[in-house]
Amino acid sequence: MTPEDLIRDEIRALAAYHVPDSQGMIKLDAMENPYGLPSEVEREIAAVVAAAQLNRYPDPHARGLKQRLRETMSVPEDMELLVGNGSDELIQVLAMALARPGAVLLGVEPSFVMFRLIASATGMRYVGVPLGPDFALDVPALEAAVRSHRPALTFLAYPNNPTGNLFDAQAMERIIALSPGLVVADEAYHAFAGRSFMARLSAHPNLLVMRTLSKLGLAGLRLGMLIGRPEWLREVDKVRLPYNVNVLSQRIAEVVLRHGDVLEGQAGAIRAERARLFARLSGLGGVRAFPSEANFILFRVPGADTVFAGLKARGVLIKNLNGSHPMLADCLRVTVGTPAENDTFIDALGASLSRAA
Repeated sequence: MTPEDLIRDEIRALAAYHVPDSQGMIKLDAMENPYGLPSEVEREIAAVVAAAQLNRYPDPHARGLKQRLRETMSVPEDMELLVGNGSDELIQVLAMALARPGAVLLGVEPSFVMFRLIASATGMRYVGVPLGPDFALDVPALEAAVRSHRPALTFLAYPNNPTGNLFDAQAMERIIALSPGLVVADEAYHAFAGRSFMARLSAHPNLLVMRTLSKLGLAGLRLGMLIGRPEWLREVDKVRLPYNVNVLSQRIAEVVLRHGDVLEGQAGAIRAERARLFARLSGLGGVRAFPSEANFILFRVPGADTVFAGLKARGVLIKNLNGSHPMLADCLRVTVGTPAENDTFIDALGASLSRAA
């Protein structure tokens, strides 16, 4: 007996999601918040952790956390909220709930790689529509794909990863209105964009909004949320495994979310540093930086593989996207770090570019 005898062909054809070793590196590859929490918040967390009943299962509905999220994220009162072990789990439960034979999951390319991976893992047929110039939505191509494939599930990241841009909101609404299935606005980077589809949920019966706390500084907790009409989330919730969000993640997130001013202050610092980093990138010869509304910047350089290796050799880890999609040829992506981290990155990039020339 071998894996070939039992494992589905489409699963064996997948490449596992790769997370590189970052030990000893300046880590600017995963869109994490570079700032820690104030000592007073850490003390509150320590008290909550010490009091947690680790011998008991967590609240399966995460009621306290959901109420705190409602307040923090300004969730409309008539909408339901589902909490997941990161956004990845929520993408997966949606796909599992909608994976009828022949069902299509529609996305744009390039975008978050988990949309394609989870579609394959759950048996959905993935259809990716290439983005247009400057990574904008190709609305005619998207409309044609919706009419042709009638997707059960469509994901549109707002802002998009890895390109960093916000798609035109009116164009997205055209796709939502045309779609016969659910459309998810993935707002993982909403804190850095200042725009959202949350207020449009009531206007579109098939619209869901997905968010995460990972980019706000809680990546280690693995907490995502899905917001939409109760009739949809009641059905999706049946696929979610019980106790999917552990007691420590629930309790710690409740504490941190009470300090919204801290999180907003950090997001503001990242937005300001994003502007400075973009200007410095744009000032380097041979670099084309793409405008971003997220907490990262996509940029193109000649000889991206060599430049990436040069950065690693200098102790800076970013994301090499060269070869992942034709539109990302010679592209690298850097997370916005602290001012000191960004300065080190720029210096290392300049040296790497000189070496690659």
